[in-house]
Amino acid sequence: MPKPPALTTPDGRYIVVRGRLWRTANPDLSDDERARLVAALMDGRRGVAAAKRGGDSAAEAAARSAVDAAKHGLGERGPVWWTDGAPDLNRHMARTTPYADWFATVDDTADDAA
Repeated sequence: MPKPPALTTPDGRYIVVRGRLWRTANPDLSDDERARLVAALMDGRRGVAAAKRGGDSAAEAAARSAVDAAKHGLGERGPVWWTDGAPDLNRHMARTTPYADWFATVDDTADDAA
């Protein structure tokens, strides 16, 4: 059975996982750039796992740096990609943000799918 899509805030800036907001990738990235960055992210994550299995702390640090660079490129970390001056609420609990009223109307289990 396919995994349902992640619960996304009405403005598309965040997905909600277990009640917590996580910034989405910049929707203005080209398909090619997004694909390149996602590939780099996955390579970095595989590198972290391999380095941890091998006990190689230097390789783990390098792989974590690659993950961070890809996430910055995607817009999931670093400066926000929107331009209206709204604050970054990444990692905040949805119920304690301006999204609280919207989140209260969402099925309690919908955010567990992500």
